[in-house]
Formats: sequence, structure tokens, C-alpha cells
Amino acid sequence: MRRVAFAAVLVAGVAVLALLLSDRVLPIEVWATPGRAGEWGKDEPEVIEIDLSEKTEQTIQELAAKQVEVPSRTAPVVFVDAGHGGNDGGCFEGDIIEKNINLSIAGLVQDKLEALGYEVVMSRSVDTYVAKEDRVKNANDISADIYVSIHQNSSEVRSVKGMEVWYDGADAQRDSRRLALLVSQQTARSTGAVEREVRSDADFHVTGSTRMPACLIETGFLSNKEERTKLASQEYQEKIASGIVQGIEYYFHPKTMYLTFDDGPSENTSKVLDILKERNIKATFFLVGENVEKHPEIARRIAAEGHAIGIHCYTHDYEDLYRSAESFLEDFERARRAVREATGVEAVLFRFPGGSINSYNDKVYAEIIKEMTRRGYIYYDWNASLEDAAAGVEPTQLIANGVQTTLGRKKVILLAHDVVHNTGEILEDLLDRFPEYEMLPLSVDVEPIHFKDSSAVG
Repeated sequence: MRRVAFAAVLVAGVAVLALLLSDRVLPIEVWATPGRAGEWGKDEPEVIEIDLSEKTEQTIQELAAKQVEVPSRTAPVVFVDAGHGGNDGGCFEGDIIEKNINLSIAGLVQDKLEALGYEVVMSRSVDTYVAKEDRVKNANDISADIYVSIHQNSSEVRSVKGMEVWYDGADAQRDSRRLALLVSQQTARSTGAVEREVRSDADFHVTGSTRMPACLIETGFLSNKEERTKLASQEYQEKIASGIVQGIEYYFHPKTMYLTFDDGPSENTSKVLDILKERNIKATFFLVGENVEKHPEIARRIAAEGHAIGIHCYTHDYEDLYRSAESFLEDFERARRAVREATGVEAVLFRFPGGSINSYNDKVYAEIIKEMTRRGYIYYDWNASLEDAAAGVEPTQLIANGVQTTLGRKKVILLAHDVVHNTGEILEDLLDRFPEYEMLPLSVDVEPIHFKDSSAVG
């Protein structure tokens, strides 16, 4: 059984209360006094057993509203809020009551997070009522890193099912949207539930008044018979908890994606840059020299906004480019000079048009790679692609291509083309599909991904 943890400031009140109570026993953890501001000792708590009588039930409920253990800050602090409780049962169907399911799932989330090394603070660990204002205050007082509230849903339309996740869309300073996307995505994957939507338009106190990233998950509809049966089962609750925890894991420990754009700059590049700026994402642009000369102001904007710049080529004429190693090197130098003159960047990153190994350069790529490496340049291929260079690809297919080729890899270099109109149009939706990834620009410190010569195998 989980013990109820109270802040040290409550010790005096608890000691007095213990003299008055009888009949039942409630274990209470009393933690070490604080050291530095906002930090607490890591010693094991002293456990005090207090008799609990019916006449003091209300008093204990009031104390439970303040049951916040101030964490030691050795790991991310997650505030887990089991919705409703006590005389507030939430929605229900027969003897299946929301507050009980919320508490059960929250407990499983706590166990799984603590097993991973997180510090977890619960809004409630027992069936008691805690006002939403107190839940938020407790989370804010301990400066929790994130807040996750667990609930169930209900509808007069009995066929409605699936999960929904909510966040406060009015506050762009917090990272609540990313947290909500991750919790939704991973819980849907873990359970197989319908992922209804991630919404920002609810006026929930627990998501709107917290100072840290916060989301509220409705894990299913008790009004739907099929889903209600699942939600009441331990097995399904485990799946829900696993999904929530995986979403939290990705929030604090994301995988890595290097978003790269070839062939620009062009007029379409401005749309891409606008979206990246709004999302505070830095990408990598492999520039074409003749396009830099046509759009020097856009090339300068790429550099000014902190994106990585690499060389692609000057003419993008495959037959001329790969006619010989000398032809490639000559083209590359023209492109390098054009980029330097427009942006002031002396690029050392580059990408072969068509990739390092293709049908045009099969006789010269080894010689080119050897010479470019000798000169200190680093080339990058890719392991995922929108396949947007092909003509006439529908926007939805571009997103599908990106998702399918990524395949959950921990490190992804994603190929896209900023000269393609549809790529700019779908970029926002595409980025929402990858909340588990931290988007970073390439640099000389990033180990390259290279195509392999299959003909040399064996």
C-alpha cells in the first residue's frame, strides 16, 4: 500500500492530531528539512502511525488536500493527478465509477515512473476529495516539471469511444502541446484505442493555471459498453499507464531528428522558414548555388535564423555533375563560393545530389568521396524521406511517407525539399507526427549516415 506523504510544514499539526485520534491507523511520511532553496534531503522519511477515527475524517481529508512531498530534484518531478475523488465520483455507469479508475491508473503510472527513476507527486493517493485549486497550488508550490491529469469520459451517444487529450492552447510559453501530443500518441499506440484528438480549447483549471507543461487525458468513454469493460480491467489499465509513461519518457528523453531540406532556396523556402521559426526548430539546408544567386536574401535569412547550411551543388545537372570527379569538384567550388558570398558561411557539410551512391555516379563516387574527405568536408545521406522530389505526390502521402520511412528510429535524418510547394503546406502537420523527436540541426559533431555500396557486400 502506498503511504501518504506530507510536507514537513505539517508535522506540528499532525502531532497534535495524533493525540486526538483512535480506531484506525494512517501511516504518514515526514521528510527531511530543506537544504538549498527548493531542494530537500534524500534521507528516508520517518513513518508516523496515526489512529484515524470517523469524527476526524473531515480533518484528514483537509490534510490530504495538502499532501505534497517536496522532491529532492535528483530527477524530473511529475505531478500525477487522479481526477475527482471522495464525494466527487465523476462520471459512472452502474458500479463502475470514474474516480476509482482514475486512481487505479494514476497509481500504475506512479509505479512505472518511479521504477524509471522519476520523482512522482500524487494529487491524491486515496479516495478523498481534493479541490482542483489545491491540486494546482500543490503542483506549483513544488515547481513540478510536468502535470498530467487522468480522467474518464462520457457521452449521451453510446457508440462514441476513444481517448482525448487536452491542453491550454492560450499559453505558448509552456510546452504543453508537445506533452499532450506525446501522451495521446503513445497511449493510443499502447492500447489500440481510437485517438480522437488533441484539443486546446477547454477551460480546465488544472491545465490552465499550472505553471508547468500540463495536459489532461480522458482515457476512454464509460458510456460505451465495450470500452467500459476494458477500462475496468487491470490489463487495460496497465496498457493505459504504459502509454502515458512512454509519452512522459519521450518528453524528457526524446529521440533525435535532423530535418534537412535540399535544392533551395526558393520562394517556397519562406513558408518553411516561417513554420520553423514559430516552432523554434533549427533545420539544415543543403543549398544549390544558382538558387542562392537568385534568392540571396532568403539564403541570408536561413543563416540569420540559426539553421545549419550545407552545400548541395551549383547546377543540379546530374549528367554534367557526375561526368568525372573533376567535374563534381568544380561544380562544388562554384556552389561553395556562392553560399559564402551570400551568407558569410564557410560550409563544410554537403550532400550529394541523389545521395552519395546513385545510378549517375557509380563509377566516380568513391574517388569523389576520397577527395572531399581529404579536403575536410563531411557528407550526409538520409534514412527517412518525404519522397517529395517526385512529381504529383499528394500532401497526405508526403506525411505518410515521412512517418513510414522513419519507423521509430532513435536517430533520423529526414530528407525534404523546400523548393516543393506541398512540402511547405504540410510541414506543420508533419511536425505534429513526431513529438517524440527533438529537432536539431546537423553539425560536424553529428555522426553522418551514409549509403552503403551493396555491390561490395560479400
